[in-house]
Amino acid sequence: MTQNENNPQTNNAQSSDHSGTRYWGNVEVVEEGENYRISRVEIKPRHGIKPQIHYHRNEHWVVVSGVAKVTCGQEEILLNRNESTYVPAATLHKVENPGSIPLVILEIQNGEYLGEDDIERPYDLNLVSL
Repeated sequence: MTQNENNPQTNNAQSSDHSGTRYWGNVEVVEEGENYRISRVEIKPRHGIKPQIHYHRNEHWVVVSGVAKVTCGQEEILLNRNESTYVPAATLHKVENPGSIPLVILEIQNGEYLGEDDIERPYDLNLVSL
């Protein structure tokens, strides 16, 4: 049992900040602890998550269904079901669903700090053209 599971109020507060519906799909926190968070991420067909950078956490993505078009730094790859990739901290990255069915990813975040204020979106500031 993680520290947050011992305190239901803390666990619910952190999960509700990260879980929810987005314009591109939805996120459901499956489990989280002090230095990690596991989420089920679903991205609608022909939608994606804008480029972003996290300075205090790494991410591992495993495709459960659909196809993911992942840009990590200058590298672009396609991932199919049962394939995965690693996004190191301080790396500009984005994920898109080029397919006709929902893309489902298991996302494992780990690092010293997992707060939502560790997300920088240079795309919104017109700093990059990823």
